[in-house]
Amino acid sequence: MNVNRSFKIGILLGQLLILGSCGNAPKEEEKLNQTKEINAVDILGNPDYQAISYGGYRGISREEQPTIAQLKEDMKIMAAMGIKVLRTYNVQPNLPHASNILAAIKELKNEDADFEMYVMLGAWIDCKNAWTGLEPDHNIESEANAGEIARAVALANKYPDIVKVIAVGNEAMVKWAASYYVQPAVILKWVNHLQGLKKKGKLSKDLWITSSDNFASWGGGDYIYHTPDLTKLLKAVDYVSLHTYPMHDTHYNAVFWGTLSFEKSLTTHEKMDAAMGRARDYAKSQYRSVVEYMTVVGVDKPVHIGETGWASVSNGHFGPDGSRATDEYKSAKFYHLMRDWTNKEGISCFYFEAFDERWKDAANKLGSENHFGLFTLDGKAKYALWDQVDAGVFKGVTRGGKPITKTYNGDKKELMKDVLFPPLK
Repeated sequence: MNVNRSFKIGILLGQLLILGSCGNAPKEEEKLNQTKEINAVDILGNPDYQAISYGGYRGISREEQPTIAQLKEDMKIMAAMGIKVLRTYNVQPNLPHASNILAAIKELKNEDADFEMYVMLGAWIDCKNAWTGLEPDHNIESEANAGEIARAVALANKYPDIVKVIAVGNEAMVKWAASYYVQPAVILKWVNHLQGLKKKGKLSKDLWITSSDNFASWGGGDYIYHTPDLTKLLKAVDYVSLHTYPMHDTHYNAVFWGTLSFEKSLTTHEKMDAAMGRARDYAKSQYRSVVEYMTVVGVDKPVHIGETGWASVSNGHFGPDGSRATDEYKSAKFYHLMRDWTNKEGISCFYFEAFDERWKDAANKLGSENHFGLFTLDGKAKYALWDQVDAGVFKGVTRGGKPITKTYNGDKKELMKDVLFPPLK
């Protein structure tokens, strides 16, 4: 055989082998990625894993529990809009909402191997005499807390592929939660307990433990929160989950809120956008205040947003006779500003919330607490999501058997008639 020809054939075969191996590499990598277990460290701060707070209640009382079928409807809606992480709030024995959510996700995963949804599981924490009519004792914890933690542990162990975070308490340390707040030592006790279970192998070592509370409770506000127990808690959690609500502070601390005198000549949209930009900056300042306090006490850990949101309706403090903060235009603007900021900075944002929930202020249909959802109770997408409706992302999914449509029948002119001008500062 001609030596040169043999040499050329050898080169050609070598090139084909290289090309073949390169062609297989992505497939092998894809296979590895599919089998890799996703944990909190992979999820939190990752913009590919958008987060949201979720309550599936559709009635005027939590006694009316959503069915598994209804929960699966909601999971499909949220998955369609890119949500992959949910936050729940309690595992109380008479309210199987959280356990049913986990069961619903498990069913969806069994039906479709590509379905992906994870949970930050909340365990509710109270002080002694909370919600009883008796005087709350904020220095002693409720006897019910131990059972709440035990149920959270059981669910985390039952669904380790879904539960990736346990949050001990929700706004359980902030002083204005006068009906039930506890001292940081109580939260610290249960965080240490859960961290101990991880060390003993009784909980996944990859499960992250936190508490989700107002920014002030994490040291970003009044000095009364700056206690040795708070420092110990900051060192004990895997990350900090803070809440920031500029909407509430349009009434309670309106330093940032309103139309400035030199903005009077701006268009309606420009006035709204300027006001909402300042609201976003106010949230940023609260986030920074917590990070700065952590630095002072020598703690360097991730900080994510466990709650923030903006209601679309209010007949109280935030409506036409109040701070004039609530309408669908402003709530949409805040949603997009917060998503843009947190995605860019690698901060998870459990936006509050996915769907309106009527039970929160059952006696007042127009109360703001009922209207924080990105969707109405009957499954209409509010202005924040109109572009996703137009893009067809909700094609084939329903709520209550009805397709996802837009509020105001998609008429922006009609929507703008309900927009409230912030007061002139």
